[in-house]
Amino acid sequence: MQLHEILGEFKLDVLKEIGNIGAGNAATALSRLLNRPIDMAVPKVRLLPFECVADEVGGAEQVVIAIYFRVEGEAPGHLFFIFEIEPAKKLLSYLLKMSTEEEYSFSDMEISALSEIGNILAGSYLSSLADFTHLAMSPTVPQLAIDMAGAVLNYGLIQYGEMGDSALLIDTKFLEGCEEIQGTFFLIPDPDSFSKIFAALGVPSE
Repeated sequence: MQLHEILGEFKLDVLKEIGNIGAGNAATALSRLLNRPIDMAVPKVRLLPFECVADEVGGAEQVVIAIYFRVEGEAPGHLFFIFEIEPAKKLLSYLLKMSTEEEYSFSDMEISALSEIGNILAGSYLSSLADFTHLAMSPTVPQLAIDMAGAVLNYGLIQYGEMGDSALLIDTKFLEGCEEIQGTFFLIPDPDSFSKIFAALGVPSE
């Protein structure tokens, strides 16, 4: 039986609390960066099999913007922040007051801004997880790709040769005025990393 099939409500509650704290930290950091109030809705947090990740962002052939990090430290893994194209354009337009280029075309400034936003979000969520577990975890420098979701997810496999069989999904919604912009955060720990995380939290993995 895979790990995501044996997680109880208590484990999910712990992960939801980590997601909530991470969202609060991210909203504060983004507000400071942009010098304007930014809210983030309470995120939906769940675990799912790795093979279902692409389905959550429109399917393996859906073109997305993905900001990828390798997580290093005591519980290594892969971290993706994924936007569909239209929400990414809205994010740049509403939060950064940038005029956007044609669909699938992003200026260097836009790519830099998305990478920085992804960096803030990844750091916020990973910091909340590290604070809860007392495990050392840190993201690498972000890499941004505009490609089909299946190709983006395979990148980690190609680079590192393995991924765990479960992913932590956090649906993130930015709220600015009446606008809502959604992105999806996936943490895919290496094999054995989930059990390390739960052991550090004092929760048995089986």
